[in-house]
Amino acid sequence: MGFEHFWLSGFDQIHTAFWTYLAVGLQNGAVYAMIAVGYTLVYGVLGLINFAHGEVFMCGGFAGVFLTRGILGDRVGTGWGSVGLILAGVLIGGLVSALVATGVERVAYRPLRQRHAPKLAFLISAIGMSFFLQTLAGKEFGYGVNIFPGQVFEPGQVLFVMFGTSIHTIAVVSIVAAIVMLVIADRIVRATRLGRGIRAVSQDAETSSLMGVNIDRTITITFILGGALAGAAGFLYSLQSGIVQNAGTEVGIYAFTAAVLGGIGNLRGAALGGLFIGLFGSFSVPFAFEGNIQWTEIYTFLILVLVLIIRPTGILGEKSGRTA
Repeated sequence: MGFEHFWLSGFDQIHTAFWTYLAVGLQNGAVYAMIAVGYTLVYGVLGLINFAHGEVFMCGGFAGVFLTRGILGDRVGTGWGSVGLILAGVLIGGLVSALVATGVERVAYRPLRQRHAPKLAFLISAIGMSFFLQTLAGKEFGYGVNIFPGQVFEPGQVLFVMFGTSIHTIAVVSIVAAIVMLVIADRIVRATRLGRGIRAVSQDAETSSLMGVNIDRTITITFILGGALAGAAGFLYSLQSGIVQNAGTEVGIYAFTAAVLGGIGNLRGAALGGLFIGLFGSFSVPFAFEGNIQWTEIYTFLILVLVLIIRPTGILGEKSGRTA
């Protein structure tokens, strides 16, 4: 196949199945956006990247799936009842990941902050916590053991047909849940007293402390908020692809890329970056050489590099915080 024919073939596939690629891209983008917001929230208040955030996402996936499997037993969720179970999985996934994120903050970050440790120490501590959570999950649930969505819900369940494309229940619930949670997170940060505290710590932690802002409490709540979003995303992702002990590594890289692309430290930028990465990854599948899906990863990171060369602060700029 010639190079020109290869590209024409890719465009033909998109023309034939445009709505399918769009639905998959939006579904993946919703998951990436929710995780990316967690990265950007922590960076906003600490000026640091939480490299254990992918494992926080993974914990939410396991928790949600085990909850719904416990409710269903050997049955498979079907019909509108499955929507309620998905929402229950989102809630328990978010709760468990919020607790895990709180533990990460207490163990890997707070002691170092209190000792005014250098940023390199935070990086090493976060990576260590990442390996710990990944190893613990492997020990408890098995290494490389995937909990497939078919064991919980019927993944092929069609909710409706649009432009000849079957839209699945999981896709609709994932997109709607992501929109609702991202809007809530945005309003919390922009229109509440807690949000003002988060933004104040992001701009100047020392001055915020003098003005009466509880730095430790604000940082902990920020981890909880980001962890809850990641955990909900973990459960939604598990319904698409299953969940394994190292799922947080690959998906976390995509989400981190989305956060940087949108403008690290900017909540709306992270959401926009996640949506872009999801859509771009979906529509680039037809252009993968010899059907090798890994080419889509290469395309994604090339786009990131190009954007950062042109606009190093990302799409919506950068709001850098100081170390708390």
